[in-house]
Amino acid sequence: MCRGDTNASVCRSCLSDAIQDAPRLCPYDKGATIFYNDCLLRYSNQRFFSTVDTSQSWIEWDLNNVTDRSRFDKLVDELMSAITDWAVNNSTRLFATGEMMNSTKTPFPEIYGLVQCTQDLSRSRCQQCLQSILEPRPTQLEGRQEGAVLAASCNFRYGTSKFFDGPSTVRLEQPQENAAVPAPVVPQIINPPKEQGHEKNAARTRIIIFSLVIVTLMLACFVCICLRRQKAMKKRHREEINNITRKSSLLFDLPTIKEATNNFSSANKVGEGGFGTVYKGTLSDGEEIAVKRLSKISGQGLEQLRNEVAFIAQLHHKNLVRLLGYCLEEQEQLLVYEYIQNKSLDTFIFDAAKSEQLNWEQRHNIIRGIARGLLYLHQDSRVRIVHRDLKASNILLDASMNPKISDFGLARLFGGDHTQSKTTRVVGTFGYMAPEYAIHGSISLKLDVFSFGVLVLEIVSGRRNNSFYDPGNVMNLLSYAWQCWTNGTVLKLVDPSMGEHYSSHEIVKCINIGLLCVQENPSDRPNMLSVVLMLNRYKMKLQTPSAPAFLYANAMTESYGFVEDAGPYRGKHEQSTSTSTLFSTNEVSITELDPR
Repeated sequence: MCRGDTNASVCRSCLSDAIQDAPRLCPYDKGATIFYNDCLLRYSNQRFFSTVDTSQSWIEWDLNNVTDRSRFDKLVDELMSAITDWAVNNSTRLFATGEMMNSTKTPFPEIYGLVQCTQDLSRSRCQQCLQSILEPRPTQLEGRQEGAVLAASCNFRYGTSKFFDGPSTVRLEQPQENAAVPAPVVPQIINPPKEQGHEKNAARTRIIIFSLVIVTLMLACFVCICLRRQKAMKKRHREEINNITRKSSLLFDLPTIKEATNNFSSANKVGEGGFGTVYKGTLSDGEEIAVKRLSKISGQGLEQLRNEVAFIAQLHHKNLVRLLGYCLEEQEQLLVYEYIQNKSLDTFIFDAAKSEQLNWEQRHNIIRGIARGLLYLHQDSRVRIVHRDLKASNILLDASMNPKISDFGLARLFGGDHTQSKTTRVVGTFGYMAPEYAIHGSISLKLDVFSFGVLVLEIVSGRRNNSFYDPGNVMNLLSYAWQCWTNGTVLKLVDPSMGEHYSSHEIVKCINIGLLCVQENPSDRPNMLSVVLMLNRYKMKLQTPSAPAFLYANAMTESYGFVEDAGPYRGKHEQSTSTSTLFSTNEVSITELDPR
């Protein structure tokens, strides 16, 4: 553990020295505790997590004494008590610093202090640990200008010169010595003589005063209830942060991130979304990073951060963005990722100029990479995850135009054999959202399959599904793709910016897969293992897709604001079965492949 005011480089250097010194200083010992100015190293063959250990403590003090020992010790006790309260009740790292300022004319020294507990302790046990080494203060420290007590689970230090970095979290003023306290002024109440004719006014006044008292009491009760609720919300917020910060191996300190991003300079901004802003940064060792600064206004920032840390930290795949760490300091909620050079997929395929940079080979490779990343999330990773917000802006492209799935703030975890659940809060992006989820809140792996199908059609066509417009009154990209499919003019869907250099067979196969993925019934959609196999096998026969969900005349179309215009398209589908066999002669249902 490093001291709370150290930056990442000092912390790393101190711990590196401690690891090298431990075998030399404590050879053959089953347990050891090594203290440095900036860090602590402890190991043992006995479990010591979440327990208070002050059985052995080390006391350090300065040989110089102060002149007024009793007053100095009293001020030190007052300062350490205030710092302890702040560390226990407000700090997410159980760490705090403070100073006792001297604004009087007397030449009395200013006092600085620091307390810290190990982060495996609860708040109550941290307070218990600090009180055990502070009360009573060791006799060796009486009247000493500097002193410290170091125990395995907690420590404190004070001195007359500042010994920590950064501003103090607690600031106190020294009281004036022997200051005269003015006597309180007692107001004299003079009862004026009663006058005739004023009795009614007096009665009216009493009624008004009584009413004001009642209203004041009601307001006071209301304020108390609001403050109690606010306090409970803050407590839950602190507990959430404490749960997250237990993954201390991923922690970044705020000064390091500010230095890397030039204090979140607008020149370093590379993106902005509903959850916050993304900045490019460079660490001291030259590594480039992307820092997502979660919005404080959103109210979902902490939930998104918890999801990202809980999920991405366990995921390792070349088609997923790698999470390097996070930071929770000074009201900031920051996520640190590897930096992806070419930004997101939507900046290419939906831009008239940039779309020409993506030929069909690159687009085909992007489709296959996204499919492999989803297969890993759904089946091959240690935890089964449904992304819930798969879209073009959440697909990042590296220097070689390889895709990486990002933004797991809305992801959902499926434990064991569970593959489906329900939610009362539907979140995500319209246009990529499966109908069973948008209407009924039903969550399954087929939700991502639907989004993948929309994404495939967007990559092939270079058009957005949720802002598609066609003069022929076709409702959206899925409708247009289905119309092209049923009319046998599927190549009309191809993005013209790709030119003539593409494989018609691969294009048709990808459109076929995309339409299979966006079918209305989730059980009709293939799983991602089947999708990967279909994409990688050249001569594999595919099932003929049914019409996309939005073309059926049912409540689903009304929920999305679409008119019930499914009849003509359904008729074309029924009449053109022979036409669709041009692309697939296999009319049997698709095989759902799962490993043995």
